[in-house]
Amino acid sequence: MDRLLAMTSFVRVVEAGSFSGAARVLGVGQPAVSKTVAQLEDKLQVKLLLRSTHGLTPTEAGLRFYERARVAIQEADEAELAARGAGAGLSGRLRISAAPTFARLFVIPHLPHFLARHPGLEVDVILDDRTIDLIAEGIDVSLRMGSLADSGVVARKLATSRRSVLASASYLKQIDAPRVPADLSAHETLVFSQLSNVWTFTREGSEVSVLVSGRVRFNAAEGIRAGVLAGIGLTIVSDWMFAPELADGSVQRLLPDWSLPEIALWAVFPTGRMASAKARAFAGFVEEIMLQQALAA
Repeated sequence: MDRLLAMTSFVRVVEAGSFSGAARVLGVGQPAVSKTVAQLEDKLQVKLLLRSTHGLTPTEAGLRFYERARVAIQEADEAELAARGAGAGLSGRLRISAAPTFARLFVIPHLPHFLARHPGLEVDVILDDRTIDLIAEGIDVSLRMGSLADSGVVARKLATSRRSVLASASYLKQIDAPRVPADLSAHETLVFSQLSNVWTFTREGSEVSVLVSGRVRFNAAEGIRAGVLAGIGLTIVSDWMFAPELADGSVQRLLPDWSLPEIALWAVFPTGRMASAKARAFAGFVEEIMLQQALAA
């Protein structure tokens, strides 16, 4: 039995909460994972997992073994990378998650450069606007925007972006542009259903909050983007999301004298696990991309 493989299988089972979840992360069949963990229990002569109709739960011994095994696996990965040298590149599978619109604009177009740097690396890209469970999904690093709901997560801020009231040039041909925040009540506004529809502006120390409404709401940022480009209405969003259109003038920034809170881009790593060299390298790569974007803006 390959001891490191067995430890890795067990750690992934605990983190995923099931053999099937671990198998998905490891890229193998569920029977292989179940067999490996059973062999590990036989070797240690101790029960590591309690199996029930509700799922898998580590025993007390299993929890102790999990904590040590998790650290050992991470140290083995780091030792292998150090032995190869920084110039040898990274290898293996990297699972990342990101919002679809952001990934389409800023991540996927640059992936060829990242892969060229690390020819031994394989990348799984999971696109979802929702906040997903990184451990259950086997995610190494997630790109998230905005405030982090869980203050206990391991995260690294990569960049910040201005937030603006934006509308397409075609929409602005139909209606007068707003001059003050209160004018927004006369406009069709596109609202992200997961966020508040109260927008707060500041100028010269003054603060104004506006309740906006519109006939169209979206549960994904891609819908907001498409709706603005279709001329349905205006919205508040990070300038990142319309960088190409702001550059060519097809989307315009409104109320430029009023400020909105900036939005941050974070690289979030699974809680309780050291960020892998692969995850750190990817986070650094995205940070490079966003710095270049800021310099070009």
